[in-house]
Amino acid sequence: MSTKAAESAAPLATRQRRRRLPTELSIFLVLVGIALIYEALGWMFIGQSFLMNSQRLTIMILQVSVIGIIAVGVTQVIITGGIDLSSGSVVGMTAMIATSFAQSSTWGRAVFPSLTDLPAFVPIMIGLLIGAAAGLANGALIAYTKIPPFIATLGMFVSARGVAKWYTKGQPVSGITEQFHFIGTKAWPVVVFLVVALIFHIALRYTRYGKFTYAIGANPQAARVSGINIEAHLVKVYVIAGLLAGLAGIVTAARAETAQASMGVGYELDAIAATVIGGTSLTGGVGRITGTVIGTIILGVMTSGFTFLRIDAYYQEIVKGLIIVAAVVIDVYRQKKRRKH
Repeated sequence: MSTKAAESAAPLATRQRRRRLPTELSIFLVLVGIALIYEALGWMFIGQSFLMNSQRLTIMILQVSVIGIIAVGVTQVIITGGIDLSSGSVVGMTAMIATSFAQSSTWGRAVFPSLTDLPAFVPIMIGLLIGAAAGLANGALIAYTKIPPFIATLGMFVSARGVAKWYTKGQPVSGITEQFHFIGTKAWPVVVFLVVALIFHIALRYTRYGKFTYAIGANPQAARVSGINIEAHLVKVYVIAGLLAGLAGIVTAARAETAQASMGVGYELDAIAATVIGGTSLTGGVGRITGTVIGTIILGVMTSGFTFLRIDAYYQEIVKGLIIVAAVVIDVYRQKKRRKH
């Protein structure tokens, strides 16, 4: 290629890059498109509006807020090149343990009769500590024994669910105080989700913690050479993911006014789906919390839309699986395109 041709090609490539839509905007347009499709199908087959039903949309947002809290932690794990399969089980375990310290003295079957009517911050702190401990175990195994994240978190997936069932021999924990229940009322779960998302959006984008997280996911060897303590940072990331799963368990139990060992089943897959749909690359080094928030809403819109159209729950799971696969295929294609440029 001549020098003149190369000079003319450079501005063209620059213009093409500028024309390319930001990832978050592309994902948001997908969200709008899905919502409009459901709106059209609603009028065609049900004779109702999907978007104009405020009660349906409120329920949807409340439901996805818990998945969103988990997904914020999962996003950070995936950016480092890892995976967390344990978050759903950690939700169940923390819900059971935290709720046992949030029972009222008026409830006749308290797990700890001498520890009833405790201030709400006590069960909340216990739940957060349990979640963080699960994350610490995951992180330590992955960072210091070099066990693949899939295996380490799969072990926690099984163990945490076992603890949730063993804790009260499979019996639900109910009779919570009004203080504890308040966390799950009205729009508080959504507020918690948005605050968590904002905190970690800032942390990933503007702090050293975020730079280290992206660096480890993009190129671990280069990160180590540049002086990053990869092991310590990975432990930190998994502790945060566990902490957020614990928070999700607390919000879930407070909202339901009870805790059961089966709580959180499948939440880890929903969180991974929301993260991948939101543009986070499973190969690591790429992803944003803003994309994850939009991905979480997309997942909620799709689930709500299926229910609205009276589509069987089995088909919902099939479609959800296909969406995850499609998102990964798109990510692989996007990564190949980036490498070419």
